[in-house]
Amino acid sequence: MVVKQPAQERAHAAAAAPVRRLFTADEYQQMGVAGVLRPDERLELLEGVIVCMSPIGTRHQQWVDWLTRWLILGLRDTAIVRVQGSFRMNTGSEPQPDLLVLRYRDDFYGGALPGPADVLLLIEVSDTTLRRDRDVKLPLYAAAGIAEVWIADVERERMLVYRAPQDGAYTQRTIIRRGGALTPIAFPDLALPLADLLGPRG
Repeated sequence: MVVKQPAQERAHAAAAAPVRRLFTADEYQQMGVAGVLRPDERLELLEGVIVCMSPIGTRHQQWVDWLTRWLILGLRDTAIVRVQGSFRMNTGSEPQPDLLVLRYRDDFYGGALPGPADVLLLIEVSDTTLRRDRDVKLPLYAAAGIAEVWIADVERERMLVYRAPQDGAYTQRTIIRRGGALTPIAFPDLALPLADLLGPRG
C-alpha cells in the first residue's frame, strides 16, 4: 500500500530543507588569501562546493612522482608540468588534479590560473578515489572541453584514457594495460610503456 504525502506537507518539507550556499572561484581564492582555508588543507572547488580531497598514500605518490619525472624529461621546454595544482575550469570550479600538462608560457601563469584551453593533458591518480574521479570529476572535465584525461587505476594497474569531449562526455575511451603504451595526442612523439611505470611483477 502506498501512502501519498499531502501536497501541503510536501511543500512544507521542501521549504524546510536546507539550501546550500555555493561559492564562486573568486570567493574560493579570497578565502585562501584571508586564511579561512589553511594552506595545508587538500581542497578543491567543484560546481560551487568546497570538497576535501583524500590523503595521499604511498602508491598514489609513487605514480605521481614517476609520471612527473617522465613528463618533465620527455617534454623538456615544450610545456609546463603542474603537480597537484589548480586551474580555473569555470566560475564555480577550481579542481586540483594530480598532474596538468599546460601550454608553455614564459610567465608560468603567474598572473592568473590557467583555463581549460591551456590544459593539454590532465591526469588523475586513483588508488581510493576511482569512482569519484571517473563518475563525478570526469564529466566536469568533458563539459569544460579538456581534450585528454588519463585516470590511473592504481589498484588494477591500468590507465583509463579519455579523449574527444562532446556534449559533456568523452566519446573515446581506451584502457591501457601493462603491455601497452600511452601517447598524449598533443605530443605524438612521446610514448610511455606502462610496464616502465609499474615495474617488474611482484
